[in-house]
Amino acid sequence: MRVSRAQAAENRERILEVATKLFRERGIDGIGVADLMKSAGLTHGGFYGHFKSKEDLVAQACSRAVAKTRENWVKVASQAPANPLEALTSYYLSSRHRDNAGRGCAMAALGSELARQGPDVRHAVTEELRPFFEYLSSVVQGNSAGLRREKALTLFASLVGAMVIARAVDDPVLSNEVLQAVAETIEDKGNERNYSTSRTKPRLRTAPPTKRTAKSPVRTAKA
Repeated sequence: MRVSRAQAAENRERILEVATKLFRERGIDGIGVADLMKSAGLTHGGFYGHFKSKEDLVAQACSRAVAKTRENWVKVASQAPANPLEALTSYYLSSRHRDNAGRGCAMAALGSELARQGPDVRHAVTEELRPFFEYLSSVVQGNSAGLRREKALTLFASLVGAMVIARAVDDPVLSNEVLQAVAETIEDKGNERNYSTSRTKPRLRTAPPTKRTAKSPVRTAKA
């Protein structure tokens, strides 16, 4: 029986929704097309009516997952205009996010796998990350666009890296410690004043040198 355009569009949407979840839960290589279609309630033979290949599906599913994460971040930040950075950090570095990879950040769940995918997949993800970084640059503080972008990239890498490690270890205490340490560091940085646009490092304050006299020889440590 021929499927209507509306039904075909609905089926395609269902496949993408299931794929974004299962790829994050099991990994890209952790589920094949047949099992994925079964999970979507569709037959294996219908897959190629929607996608050219599994790689095509991976590219679209991962692109969608990154875009969805960005949408969630925008929503969370908009609900805490006084301190969006703290709100984003608490939202992302939570035990709820850690324990639900299938509904969480695609980069934390699939980052290492995406690096080994083909050019189409990597390009699709890259194009979704660009507006993500632009958005984060509008959230962080800084005296120049370049500095804000640098801080946005650092923020994203810190959050994703913390989540990867928190999920990788088998010690729940250590996992929580990782999330808490990174969260506190980000919040502390966010409370600091804007950094100078100068790239030179600040000079450390030191005590004035003590004059050496015959009565007070300088002691040297033994090798």
